[in-house]
Amino acid sequence: MAARSFSLDAGDGHRLSAFRADPSEKPKAGVIVLHAVYGLTQRMARVCEIWAEAGYAAIAPALFDRLGSDRVYPYTSDAAKTGSADYAALSETQIFADIDAAADALPGPAIISGFCSGGSWAWRAAARPDRFYAAQVNFYGSHIPKLIDLAPRCPTILHYGDGDHVVSLGEIEGIRTRHPGVELHIYPGAGHAFENPEQP
Repeated sequence: MAARSFSLDAGDGHRLSAFRADPSEKPKAGVIVLHAVYGLTQRMARVCEIWAEAGYAAIAPALFDRLGSDRVYPYTSDAAKTGSADYAALSETQIFADIDAAADALPGPAIISGFCSGGSWAWRAAARPDRFYAAQVNFYGSHIPKLIDLAPRCPTILHYGDGDHVVSLGEIEGIRTRHPGVELHIYPGAGHAFENPEQP
């Protein structure tokens, strides 16, 4: 179940790197894992392995590859700004093309998941009228309050800490109010990136 590196080919001709992990038996479903502002870190490989251990085939695409190879950053505030700028430099069309490449390489319909800014893109993807996902599993999507008018077209679970310094508790509760059908878990005492033990 160890994650391996491989390449995906997007529909527009772009080739990107990715991690993939597969279960030992037939997968229950496929999962797309979208990385945070730090790029395709080794933590994303581990997340794919966790999904595989639970019986799912998982792929984490390197969304920053369109800007250059190996754009992986340390867990620092300056690096977070660089990664945020990388995400801002990419168009929705480009990011969706790379997500679609991952989805097409998995048994479908796939589950869409993401962390931080990757969670924001998972939220966008789950609302697309032209691509259906089986479910969305979202960890502290940083821009969801700004995307609150978008409605997921699949069952959705959101995970936030009540001490998140990026998304306030009031904003989290605003998501609950606007989207009562979304399953929202709020973890007492947890901050942003609480799922990642490698991130300070």
